[in-house]
Amino acid sequence: MEIPGRPFPPHDGPVLSVVDMHTGGEPLRVVVAGLPEVGGRTLLEKRRFVRRELDWVRRVLLLEPRGHRDMYGVLLVPSEYGDAHLGALFMHNEGYSTMCGHAVLALARFAVDYGLVPEPQAPETRVNMHCPCGLVTAFVEYAEGRSGRARFHSVPAFAFATDVIVDVPEFGKIKVDIGYGGAFYAYVSANKFGLDVSSSKMRDLVDAASAVTEAVKAQVKLHHPDSEDLAFLYGTILTDGNDAFSEEPTANICVFADAQVDRSPTGSGVTGRIALQYHKGLIQLNQTRTFKSGTTDSLFTGKAVKETKCGDFKAVVVEVSGHAYYTGTAHFVLEHEDILKNGFLLK
Repeated sequence: MEIPGRPFPPHDGPVLSVVDMHTGGEPLRVVVAGLPEVGGRTLLEKRRFVRRELDWVRRVLLLEPRGHRDMYGVLLVPSEYGDAHLGALFMHNEGYSTMCGHAVLALARFAVDYGLVPEPQAPETRVNMHCPCGLVTAFVEYAEGRSGRARFHSVPAFAFATDVIVDVPEFGKIKVDIGYGGAFYAYVSANKFGLDVSSSKMRDLVDAASAVTEAVKAQVKLHHPDSEDLAFLYGTILTDGNDAFSEEPTANICVFADAQVDRSPTGSGVTGRIALQYHKGLIQLNQTRTFKSGTTDSLFTGKAVKETKCGDFKAVVVEVSGHAYYTGTAHFVLEHEDILKNGFLLK
């Protein structure tokens, strides 16, 4: 039945409006209205400002009762780069990322559909996106006024270290690779823990990946040639171990932030994994691999398209492709007397 009345329920705080999407099953909540002004001249300064002054927005939108522990979000802010169509600040259950491939694929469609790109072009529209890790170029299929599948070219991706031995509590000494694809990840085959990324219990996979993340954080010093803001381990990606090039999909599962599980194959994770495979000679330029999510069986493709440098690291530009979809819109309100208004996270 229709219920007449006001557009919003009773509230005495801000109204935050969002568009919800998903890429390969991984959600993205895009804030389109209600965000207070974000201070800072550069995107990294804006990221620090949001973390310091506006973290309540992240908590309100991503945590319960309006979200859940695996919700993901993005704040759209101006970029200091004149050729960027938008600046993006990525949010998760623990804080703020430097890169997010599934979000870039979704935002590329969003930018075209919501007028952030003034004149979309067929058959493909270019979207310049300023992420905390740098400028990322995306391309969106566009025909008869409708956007479709997207792809993006990464910032320089590289193998930070291979065959690093870390002492993982309860598991012993484990050999891992560390790759950068806009964010740093540890990569390790799930079979080293007696697990399978597609069939093992999620709790067991999360426990193993989280243990690796904590061990690497404690035992390996990361650095990035461009900024210390980028020099932190985002998470661990457990793989099926099939790193040599094959026409068959290779599966992985990403556990990042505070034991948050990516439902997609993980765009920045695919980027780092391609960089590692290229570094080891397991894949050549422009060889397209298909990556499958161990959680949803959704697929991304990835390929190294160009050699480059990142400081002293030999690097590659990686192209990742996938399809994002809209799931809805929402307006969220706050009531000041609600003791849970700023969100909570069950451990």
